[in-house]
Amino acid sequence: MASCPGCDALVTGIQTLAGKKIVLAVTGSIASVECVHLAHSLRRKGAEVQGVMSGAACGIIHPDALTYATGRPAITSISGMVEHVAMCGEGGWADLLLIAPCTANTLCKMAGGIDDTPVTTFATTAIGRGMPVIVSPAMHHSMYRHPGVTGCIHTLREWGVQVIGPRIEEGKAKIASTDQIVLACERELLERPLAGRHVLITSGPCREPLDDVRVLTTRSTGQMGQALARAAFRLGAEVTVIHSSEIPCVRNVPAETAGEMRDALHRICKSERVDLYISAAAISDFAPERRPGKIPSGQKEIIGLVPLPKLISLVAEEYRIPAVAFKLGDDAEDRAKTMLGSGIFLVVSNGPESMGSAESRVVVLGDDIRREFSGSKEDVAMDICRLIAQESDRWNRLDSNSW
Repeated sequence: MASCPGCDALVTGIQTLAGKKIVLAVTGSIASVECVHLAHSLRRKGAEVQGVMSGAACGIIHPDALTYATGRPAITSISGMVEHVAMCGEGGWADLLLIAPCTANTLCKMAGGIDDTPVTTFATTAIGRGMPVIVSPAMHHSMYRHPGVTGCIHTLREWGVQVIGPRIEEGKAKIASTDQIVLACERELLERPLAGRHVLITSGPCREPLDDVRVLTTRSTGQMGQALARAAFRLGAEVTVIHSSEIPCVRNVPAETAGEMRDALHRICKSERVDLYISAAAISDFAPERRPGKIPSGQKEIIGLVPLPKLISLVAEEYRIPAVAFKLGDDAEDRAKTMLGSGIFLVVSNGPESMGSAESRVVVLGDDIRREFSGSKEDVAMDICRLIAQESDRWNRLDSNSW
């Protein structure tokens, strides 16, 4: 089944799924209206996508919509061409079966080995083959809580099926976000050189209160830290991010000030095993002397600045956790070289022009390493995390030996 003319224009951005083939199976949930956007998002990552629909799904969206989104005729029935075997059987075309949305009905049929729709027939074939299967449930919350449904989810997980937990909102177990589903597909299909590792990241700007209204901060947007978190997750790591945003698929720990970041670092490093720390945040070097209330407009004030401790030194030296540092400035590369040692095994230097930009150019330095990466922050983050994985022997030695 050839892709439609012109559909290659959808393939843009970071190509993490280039060469991967995904069967997107859609069932009869109202969330099936999201499948067009999901198919486009997977293809933008470079994947080839084949749509499969149950009869109930065809009653909600027209098969032509999924045909348009994938560039391949949607499969709505099993014919003499035995599509389920050709796609998901032994040696079949597909690398992954993604069922999104997955109703309670389909989920429980899968766990019972029942295949009376095209989607369940594909599922039975894929599970029997042992290929990767991801399920994204969508239903009313009361249905999701049903002991039969929770039992079937447990059964599927025991079989190695990945079940992406839904968003519980407005009394409904809504389908996970497209970003979360795509990240799960990337993690499932990419090599996992960081599997079994807990990566801790600080990301984004700090906001230090000046008075009850104003703060001092930087132009950092946190894009690089967020991209690093997604990259580490794709490559198999368990990821914790200390920042003021929200990233799907990883553990988010809220913090806005340098003090809150320091407290969170202490708490996590004391109570959990952390294998690697990436300091990608624009952590405040100074905090203003806070004034009560609001400083009146137009009033001249002298603001005192109090120096703050370097958090990367705290993590690397006090907790003996291997660290990757970021150094920003016009002469960042020269100054970065002085940071190596005492647990810091890589330093990423970049210029002020990268702050707030979707693009970045960095130089990564180690004892005998100098690598340049440029492009979108997603691309650069993947390059950095792959280099970190390649240098795992180096930070393993740091982890096991004295500093």
